Amino acid sequence: MGLVDSKLEAIVVPVSDVDRSRHFYRALGFRLDRDDAAGGVRVVALTPPGSSCSILIGTGICSATPGSSCGLLRVDDLEAACAELQARGATLRPASRWPTGVPYVEFDDPDGNRWLLVGS
Repeated sequence: MGLVDSKLEAIVVPVSDVDRSRHFYRALGFRLDRDDAAGGVRVVALTPPGSSCSILIGTGICSATPGSSCGLLRVDDLEAACAELQARGATLRPASRWPTGVPYVEFDDPDGNRWLLVGS
């Protein structure tokens, strides 16, 4: 018997300042899908361009420490994506390669949540 089909919809990215992080991700081109607050809980959903999986930032949704997350963004053209992200305000670290030879570039959000940018 197989598992029931499921689709990854969102990943929580723990942040300390929701508005600052919302601005950061919007500046990088993430689409704002929702920003709702009720009863001490705030949920902001943002989706990277071309992705069907969103990130969630907010208050009262996760007990993880801000800056403890690591995500991966796959892009068709790593060089072009790096240039665009830098133009939008991201500070990129120098390119690296995994032992398999796949190149990647890292950057952090304002809380230190790490993102790996990987070419297809």
